[in-house]
Amino acid sequence: DRAMKSAQAKPDDLRAIAVTRGPGLIGSLLVGLNAATGIGTAWDRPVIGINHLRGHLRSADLEEKRVEFPATILLVSGGHTILAHMEDPGSIRILGSTRDDSVGEAYDKVARMLDLGYPGGPAVDRLAKEGRAVIDLPRPMIRDGLDFSFSGLKSAVGRKVEKAEAFEVADMAASFVASCMDVLLAKCRRALEQVPARSLVVVGGVAASPQLREGALGLTQEVGVGLCLPPLKWSTDNAAMIALAGWDYVALGQAPEPIAQPRLSIEQF
Repeated sequence: DRAMKSAQAKPDDLRAIAVTRGPGLIGSLLVGLNAATGIGTAWDRPVIGINHLRGHLRSADLEEKRVEFPATILLVSGGHTILAHMEDPGSIRILGSTRDDSVGEAYDKVARMLDLGYPGGPAVDRLAKEGRAVIDLPRPMIRDGLDFSFSGLKSAVGRKVEKAEAFEVADMAASFVASCMDVLLAKCRRALEQVPARSLVVVGGVAASPQLREGALGLTQEVGVGLCLPPLKWSTDNAAMIALAGWDYVALGQAPEPIAQPRLSIEQF
């Protein structure tokens, strides 16, 4: 109701209702799907099931259409760490993904270890700005392929905390963030070398990280490709990106069914 009032829109102005169908926890998906289906029935509008990860991809275009294809995609969030290649808006191919924890999950777990609260990402990034990256931490799989692994990095921080080693919390945050950024940017560089692209698109909740945004800008300037980042307010989960992904289907005359798919892949429309 608030969204409709803010947009000064009426049900008759809508072409469809877009809702996340996956991936995610089945309970959360069903809550959203049931609500959207009810609204669609009440307003006599079709309900389109959206791949949440595809929604993140569209977040880079919410304010200004800037994605140039072919594009290398880095999707980094609490649930996913994926490198992919898009030859055009309708195709996507996974180049690499995490073998264990996502980078966002590692952020949240390290934040708990350091008593920084939840959500951990913003707290870790803020504290990292006050510290120095002087603590020796691993860069897992930095020299190997395009897959990721953040479990070992998280465990390395945990061991230092458990042993009560003397360190400044801000320095630990800075060292952890530096390790994450080194790995993410090294993989992006390798992907751009292996699969030529005109732009690097960084999306997902971790795309709000100032350190990642700064590092991605430096990398793209160095290798000579464009950089597409969603505005900060559209980096984390939001309904606008799902709506934009839904509009793509309206334009194509398609409507994926609003059925929960907890393990939906980014490669699936």
